[in-house]
Amino acid sequence: MRIKDARFVVSNSRVAQCPNTNMPEFAFIGRSNVGKSSLINMLTERKQLAKTSGKPGKTQLINHFLINNHWHLVDLPGYGYARVSKKDKKEFQQYITDYFLKRTQLVNAFLLIDIRHEPQDIDLAFMEWMGNQQIPFSIIFTKADKLSKRAIEPTLAAYLNKLLKGAWAEAPPHFVTSSKAKIGKDAVLAYIETLL
Repeated sequence: MRIKDARFVVSNSRVAQCPNTNMPEFAFIGRSNVGKSSLINMLTERKQLAKTSGKPGKTQLINHFLINNHWHLVDLPGYGYARVSKKDKKEFQQYITDYFLKRTQLVNAFLLIDIRHEPQDIDLAFMEWMGNQQIPFSIIFTKADKLSKRAIEPTLAAYLNKLLKGAWAEAPPHFVTSSKAKIGKDAVLAYIETLL
């Protein structure tokens, strides 16, 4: 798949205000500072479609982008560390939960993981919650350019092995990406195309 057209549609904090269409949606979520905005910009080949920032927690709303006039890419707030108040964090968590539980247009969620880090409890707990709610999701490992090519496979294998020692019988679909090195774009878009 090639993204020929990508346009911002709406930002909001209530699922009821999300676009009233039957178009399929693919949501992107991850811990703060995982490189979500950079990945979205790489996938769409638009440098400023999603706002990037050096400060974690920049995305604080549900953001819908219309892709090829056919499906929505949904940029969700990051979870975990962010310089926002406890009240704001609680609100983020509530409308993220509402989005996943109520949004029937959702086809697949992409959970972003920084490939450089050991499995984090917050990520593993989120995956378990997604599994328990029967929400289809895939893992996108980001920032692969920060590791040597030789280190990527064993790092990936160690992460997936840890996952399989938990509640999972098999690993969800997963992709290795780097926004900086333009790695993984075709694989992610091809996967989305199979689900449309």
